[in-house]
Amino acid sequence: MGAFEYTAIDPHGKERKGVIEGDTPRRVRQQLRDRQLIPLSVTEIAERESTRQQSFTFRHSMKPADLALITRQIATLVHSSMPIEEALTAVGEQSDIPRIKSIIMGVRAKVMEGHSLAEGLTDFPRAFPQLYRATVAAGEQSGHLDAVLERLAEYTEGRQELRQKILNAMIYPIVLTLLALSIVTLMLVYVVPKVVGVFANTGQDLPGLTTALIALSDFLRDYGIFVGIAVGIGIWFAYRLLKKPGPRSARDRLLLRLPVIGRLVRGINTARFTRTLSILTGSGVPVLDSLQISGAVITNLPMHDAVQAAAARVREGAAIGKSLAESGHFPPICIHLISSGEASGKLDAMLDRAAQNQEREVDGLIAALLGILEPALIVGMGVVVLIIVLAILLPIFELNQLVK
Repeated sequence: MGAFEYTAIDPHGKERKGVIEGDTPRRVRQQLRDRQLIPLSVTEIAERESTRQQSFTFRHSMKPADLALITRQIATLVHSSMPIEEALTAVGEQSDIPRIKSIIMGVRAKVMEGHSLAEGLTDFPRAFPQLYRATVAAGEQSGHLDAVLERLAEYTEGRQELRQKILNAMIYPIVLTLLALSIVTLMLVYVVPKVVGVFANTGQDLPGLTTALIALSDFLRDYGIFVGIAVGIGIWFAYRLLKKPGPRSARDRLLLRLPVIGRLVRGINTARFTRTLSILTGSGVPVLDSLQISGAVITNLPMHDAVQAAAARVREGAAIGKSLAESGHFPPICIHLISSGEASGKLDAMLDRAAQNQEREVDGLIAALLGILEPALIVGMGVVVLIIVLAILLPIFELNQLVK
């Protein structure tokens, strides 16, 4: 029995949408007719998600915040000894988002057919990443699904909290930068020509700063649209170029070499890697599989390649800590904690401690960068405005001297 999304017309002529379970689309249409509904379309949820997976789209099936919420809900219900199919039903009915409800009911339909929860999640790879599915599968195999779901809920909530913290930290600088650029552009295009044009008619030689400002203003008025189009094309070209492994790897290597940005990039990716590896090893996933999956969450290409190379050395019998240390991309404290965990047999606990250490360092770096960036933006905007004001005032001073 599968889950189907339907669109139908009720006896009052209104369109209704929902999710219904049935063996085949034909049986589902008959069920709708029995409810006095005229079916317009009936689509199996798993088939629809498979089509979306193969098609090009920027949209994900589930937002990270929604994934964290439903994971916590399922973990709480399963921990209270509720059967998994009933837990999925309760979570699906509680969701106010139709697409999430459809996905949850699709997973439930798979479970009702006799498949495991991990196999049900496999039909929706856009909603449930490989890490999520592998962890659930390990929990089912070990017989501790409730405990594994609890750890997975903590992990997804932690990832969402870190992501939200970084986004919130970037909002103010971005808004301030856009506002400053907008104000300066408006002054150069509309205000400066009207004010400075008065002095241009006097026939006197204008100061160099004023002449340069007038030239810049004329250029923006005449070619501003073309400059904007060129910048947009350049951004699009750079985006397409960075999709290729070579340029992207060069950019990521450059980021790692930068004094403060390098520490931030290294810290964020190390925190993701150690947190993911901790939950996987603690859930019973084999070490090699854990390394492969954990490497996928790293966005920096050289660090990702370093993890893949380390996994190859571990397959040959090398230690994880020493294998990761050869690249030089991971912080020494992280390597020491991993090596200590391997020696003591408490790898997952030491990985968790390493993740906490990196997350604290990332928080400190973000706070320090914001503490420097915000006043620097204000000072920079003040300097630009000061230059514009001086360019306007200098001709006035010269006219006063001529009058005297």
